[in-house]
Amino acid sequence: MRNPPSQYIVARPLYSEDSFKEDNERVQRRHKSLLNHVKEYFRQDHLLIFYFRMPLCCSSKRAKNAGLSLLPIIGWIRIYRIKEWLLSDIVSGLSTGLVAVLQGLAFALLASVPAGYGLYTAFFPVLTYFFLGTSRHISVGPFPVLSLMVGSVVMRIVPENGTQANITAFEGLSLQDKQVMVAASVTFLVGIFQLALGLLQIGFIVIYMSDTLVSGFTTAAAVHILVSQLKFILGLTVRGENGAFAIIRTLESIFSQITKTNIPDLVTSIIIMVVVFIVKELNDRFKAKLPVPIPIEVIMTVIACGVSYAFDFQTLYGVSVVGKLKEGYESPMAPNLEILQLSVMDAFSMAIVAFAIAFSVAKVYSVKHDYLIDGNQELIAFGVSNIFGASFRSFAACTSLSRSAVQESTGGKTQIAGLLSAMVAMIVTVGIGFLLEPLQTSVLGALVVVNLKGMLMQVREIPYLWKKDKPDCIVWVVTFVASIFLGLDLGLAVGLGIELLTVVFRTQFPRCSVLANIKGTDIYRDRKDYLSIYEPDGVKIFRIPSPIFFANIEFFRDKLNAAVRFHNTFSVMLLQVGFNPLRILRKRNKALRKIKKLLKNGELQITPKGLLYTGSAPIEESEDESNMEDLDQPTDFAGLPVQINWNTDLPGNITVPRIDIHSIILDFAAVSFLDMSGINGLKMTLKEFTRVEVDVYIVACDCYILDKLHECGFFDNEIKTSIFFLTLHDAMLCILEKHPDHTEDLKASKVWHPIVLSHVICFAVLF
Repeated sequence: MRNPPSQYIVARPLYSEDSFKEDNERVQRRHKSLLNHVKEYFRQDHLLIFYFRMPLCCSSKRAKNAGLSLLPIIGWIRIYRIKEWLLSDIVSGLSTGLVAVLQGLAFALLASVPAGYGLYTAFFPVLTYFFLGTSRHISVGPFPVLSLMVGSVVMRIVPENGTQANITAFEGLSLQDKQVMVAASVTFLVGIFQLALGLLQIGFIVIYMSDTLVSGFTTAAAVHILVSQLKFILGLTVRGENGAFAIIRTLESIFSQITKTNIPDLVTSIIIMVVVFIVKELNDRFKAKLPVPIPIEVIMTVIACGVSYAFDFQTLYGVSVVGKLKEGYESPMAPNLEILQLSVMDAFSMAIVAFAIAFSVAKVYSVKHDYLIDGNQELIAFGVSNIFGASFRSFAACTSLSRSAVQESTGGKTQIAGLLSAMVAMIVTVGIGFLLEPLQTSVLGALVVVNLKGMLMQVREIPYLWKKDKPDCIVWVVTFVASIFLGLDLGLAVGLGIELLTVVFRTQFPRCSVLANIKGTDIYRDRKDYLSIYEPDGVKIFRIPSPIFFANIEFFRDKLNAAVRFHNTFSVMLLQVGFNPLRILRKRNKALRKIKKLLKNGELQITPKGLLYTGSAPIEESEDESNMEDLDQPTDFAGLPVQINWNTDLPGNITVPRIDIHSIILDFAAVSFLDMSGINGLKMTLKEFTRVEVDVYIVACDCYILDKLHECGFFDNEIKTSIFFLTLHDAMLCILEKHPDHTEDLKASKVWHPIVLSHVICFAVLF
């Protein structure tokens, strides 16, 4: 049985904004200027500010805070539990390192550089992130989407078959050396952008990439990755394509050579993909029971290497293999300025995408393990890592979802696990890389493809998004399609544009509603959604749930006019049509001109029953538009011996639309700001209604908006501050006091229990 609902009873004065100010003194606060906010934002003890201010105001506390901000390792290394965490970090580091080696080799193919340079990316960026990063669980290194974006720049500047960019530094270099130079230079610029964004404390830029946008973009990137690996899986020689519709040209090239497929490569790839897929599914299903996931990629790679070496697949079947890897590391190199100039926009896109992916993964693990991450410091960490890595010929680094999952699930507690994974990559590069020389590139391609499952399965979000939020679904689909056909860089730009357009449309065309009172309460809801409602005659309550600004002020006016309806007396039948106060005002002023003219000519007589037309000829409609500005002014009854009631029959054939309402309440509870266009449009709207004798009240207006209205000269002899009320109920009760004819109807319907229409209102509300 349902318990009786709780009740509360309130007895307070009826409050307008003016009367509330009289009874309640407001604290006078000094509002900060934009410059104050900027200064406060940059007052944090981060790297750039520390350097500039330290000579002037250095203190031990400031130096400590700056050190913790610059080197987050200091924060967690002090609380490191050697006995509890060290063994877990060692196991996690070794497991992650093996995966990082294989992914480094595989993702290097996406970046269009020799496989060995993928091991560089699994090593150098980790060293700096270990000291500068705030996340303790992500695995830094190559990421397929980012590698593919680097590869698209490499293929554009240094195509394998085609005209290469005219760059002076390319003279005397082999194709592979040119590709490495381009990849490293682009990565250096990515790091510069990330470092600059971090130092300027604008890591918030990532919030403009919604989860829906990232999902559509990464799914499209997965399709690009899948297509790019087909040439390795099928053992074909396919010319690299770039630019718009490159994926179509690549598929056309692949299918035109499909009869030349290397069968051993294809069979090996299928076996690898099937086995790895099955074991990964088993890992997911029994992850609670397994101490560590089965490292199936490592196992299959070892087997594939052994079989390829034992049967000499390269000689016997002509398969493509990894080949000789560079032993050790090369000396640092400087980026090429000409390449930097050709890849500015690409590098900026990569910087944003890399940070968005890394930060989202880091945020998941920080919440799970209850520690804080700093977005700006993450930008600095990845910026320095990419600059440092690019100096040693690595390509752009980010974090891999699968690699981070391995690092966290195998017990990794801190970035010591990441450092150990980098040591594994170093050992392979320096000592045992020769063991991977017979590995087929088709095996690496198969490993890349089978790891795309998670990203490709994001397609299942489309039906859900379509049912729940169609604008988000449109963002997903447009980003996906644009990224596939126009390329990842242009696709990302198109996706961002569509996403911002949806925000504009949501605010430009909000869902406005007409409210009604829920009987027996002081609650007001959309009249279409409830049965037990009450609407006093002559009153309309209109709600707009968005800011009012230049883009939607006309929409607001149109919706308000449509919500307020009146009887059109020009048609034979009384039809409900949209309300246009300016049109009615003009017709009234025209009618007033006619009446004054008829009175002057003696064709109208004043009788106890009203005005009587005594003329013989019908009154002609005047279309004189010479004084249209006068028609928009308030109706002037000066010189008339009587007051005209516009809702009664007028003499002759003078007709003016009748108005069925006397009050409009505008609910501003969801209006967060007004710009100058919105203020001017609102002022014009209020004046138009006031001039046709319709009172307008505004309720729940934010006090700062009210202050802005005062500052902008919103109020005058027509628009008074007395039209502003605290709540809908206050305004409604004020209207009922002013128009008592409707009060009896309200009492009879028992809308409020009890209700006293005086200076003190008592009402009971159930909730």
